[in-house]
Amino acid sequence: MNAAGHGRTEFRLYIAGTSARSSFAISNIRDICDRHLKDHYDLEVIDIYQQPELAEAENIVAAPTLIRRLPPPTRRVVGDMADKERVILMLDMGL
Repeated sequence: MNAAGHGRTEFRLYIAGTSARSSFAISNIRDICDRHLKDHYDLEVIDIYQQPELAEAENIVAAPTLIRRLPPPTRRVVGDMADKERVILMLDMGL
């Protein structure tokens, strides 16, 4: 069980190419998850340039965008994920 009392936590991170902003967002999310969820999370990184149909299906209008898919309800955070406390609060990780 993760810190919120559920099984695995599933995230999708939508990025725009290999920019420094994208790399920074990936690094920050992995750090947050490794520190707070240990081995109880899955992170799928989706490049909106490579898979625009997935971004369209999720109504992604800006990148980076992080979506917590499980546990419900779905939560979204938009931006570079630099403010880790804000990200944790917005995702309602229950930490």
